[in-house]
Amino acid sequence: MSGAGFILTINVFVAGLLAAAFMAISIYDAKRVSARWFALCYLTGLLYIGTEFSIPWFENTRPIVTANFAAFLATLIIMNVGLARRYEVAPPWRTMLVFLVLATAAVYFTQGLPRDSLLRMMTFQTPYAAVQAMGAAIVLRSRDKLSQFDYALTGVLLTSALQFFSKPYLALAVGSGSDPHQYLQSTYAMISQALGTVFALSIALMLLVILVRDILADATQKSETDALSGLLNRGGFQRRAAIALREAERQGLPVTLVISDLDHFKSINDTYGHLSGDRVIEAFARFIHESKVGHHIAGRIGGEEFAIILPGTHLAAARLFAEGARSAFSALPIEGLPSNQRFTASFGVAELVAGEFIDQLMRRADAALYEAKKDGRDCVRVAPGSVVEMQAETNVVPFGSKS
Repeated sequence: MSGAGFILTINVFVAGLLAAAFMAISIYDAKRVSARWFALCYLTGLLYIGTEFSIPWFENTRPIVTANFAAFLATLIIMNVGLARRYEVAPPWRTMLVFLVLATAAVYFTQGLPRDSLLRMMTFQTPYAAVQAMGAAIVLRSRDKLSQFDYALTGVLLTSALQFFSKPYLALAVGSGSDPHQYLQSTYAMISQALGTVFALSIALMLLVILVRDILADATQKSETDALSGLLNRGGFQRRAAIALREAERQGLPVTLVISDLDHFKSINDTYGHLSGDRVIEAFARFIHESKVGHHIAGRIGGEEFAIILPGTHLAAARLFAEGARSAFSALPIEGLPSNQRFTASFGVAELVAGEFIDQLMRRADAALYEAKKDGRDCVRVAPGSVVEMQAETNVVPFGSKS
């Protein structure tokens, strides 16, 4: 067996294992639709390897060489569909299918040209390069923020596109056999198959890393999410808030914490039932989620207690945010409860002091919330600190006084 034939044999097992790995991911997490496409991609790759092996068996090689080309191009197109599913980009179905038909027809007709014709070889390899470059473009079109792994995948796809584009020149330099029957015996075939194996494995490993990272990120998010409200739970909120505090301190930005508590929540449960109490919690959580902006961090940190971290926000602006939320929520009807019944919440606000940790900041905001409860509920109180210096300008009311 030639060196190229040996590499192709290895590729059969590699493609099978990779298809099984992606299929296992899709079974483990049915939401990973892209994993099913990647599994199909490597299964289709087996068809390509089979046609590559069978070329020497045909006297007229034009049909089988064309089928071999179409099988590999289809493999790359299927990979692009998987990439589009993963990065939530609309797959360019029509473009890719038309490209597959036209490129296959071009390869069929150029098979009559001399074997060392650059046009013949470029017609064969350029479509592969174009589809791989299209895959990189799909990744870069993602609306999500790309990580270093996503950029690494893009780099591998573009490098793979370049190696396809360079193969005709490599074939001219080292020779690709006098006819298709001699292809697997040539030095070019061994180099080409080795390069193909390296890039196929590199792309597959990058995809596996990205999919496993996605699964772990989802598992982390589920463990940090409160099931009833859909906001972060206490542990998730504290972890995210601690990161926000460190980042704000690094950039020299202010950070403010708003803690809120639904008023008379026990009486809501006693009067309307726990299901209605859950509706109030869901409504308040939805209201908080819709009120915050992108960089705010919101969580349900207790039964009816909620917290929002406002990075880049001073105490006065945070108090205005809390006052606006208090006023708007008190006018909000709750579905399934009497239309004339309104519910209120109390708020405590504290601005981060240099050197303070999240637990200390939460204790001060909680103390301000306690004062709001003590002062009659349905109001906002702020923790002492920098408020003293700005009270005259902002009319901020320190806790312990009436507004």
